Amino acid sequence: MWKRRDLKAKARKVVKNNYWTALIVCFLLALFTSEFGTSIILIWQGEDSVDPNYIVKQENIVSDNEKAEEELSEIKEKEEEFQEKRSGLNQVQLGIIEIIKANVNNLFKSEKYIFRIWDAIKSFGIHETGLGVGLILISIIALIYIILIAEPLRVAGRKYFILARKEENTKMGVMKEIFKKGNWKNVTYIMFFKNLYNLLWFLTIIGGVIKFYEYRMIPFILADNPKVSKKEAFELSRKMMKGNKWKTFVIDISFILWYILSIFTFGLLNILYVNIYKASTETELYNTLKDNNVEKSNEN
Repeated sequence: MWKRRDLKAKARKVVKNNYWTALIVCFLLALFTSEFGTSIILIWQGEDSVDPNYIVKQENIVSDNEKAEEELSEIKEKEEEFQEKRSGLNQVQLGIIEIIKANVNNLFKSEKYIFRIWDAIKSFGIHETGLGVGLILISIIALIYIILIAEPLRVAGRKYFILARKEENTKMGVMKEIFKKGNWKNVTYIMFFKNLYNLLWFLTIIGGVIKFYEYRMIPFILADNPKVSKKEAFELSRKMMKGNKWKTFVIDISFILWYILSIFTFGLLNILYVNIYKASTETELYNTLKDNNVEKSNEN
């Protein structure tokens, strides 16, 4: 039976032994994959990309037409009501809201292009055809980038942390193994289906949360063995997470105070410490669940 505090104790040692390289790895992941919520925000990963009314809100790019004006007026009224309620909250409550937003942003990071498609549909609806076409092109480019670069890079980051727990001063070069021709193709293929299944399951809300945790170990499994088959990767993750979903959720929640503190440093604390700490803790969790799964297999 594993304990959260033991995983975190081991994670802190990994952070201490590989701090500067791990810092760079996490910074690159935040920059190019949105791996750590809203630590760093790119244009196509920004908070506006998860706002279904983003286009209608942009008065400077919406032409003067009756339909656009009506939608804009309705959205402004709702926005004013929301801001009025928000003004009555204290700093802790506001911090919790920001944490929830960051985690929602993180959950849907691989599906952001869908919101751009929604923006495009809204643009066509208010007779902004040129803008709609442009947004569709942006969403396609974003999708290609996510599939071919961002997702394999996330797996490569896990490869780094898996090796970093075994030795001090692990080099970033270990990440390139994921991008070798045969490995890269298989990783891209499996991560695509992981994200697709997550997206479809999230349409059921509760099922989406369950499957999010059930598939949680797939990137680590691929990092450990980039040539693993799709069926085996999903099956292994399912076995490893069986009976551990709630405890993994608790681990995620246990970082809430760190995130609140990071808000007061404008995200700097996340970049300098929290991201590395969380990535190392998750890696320790993977290693523990992997060992437990091997033990169960040997017993059978």
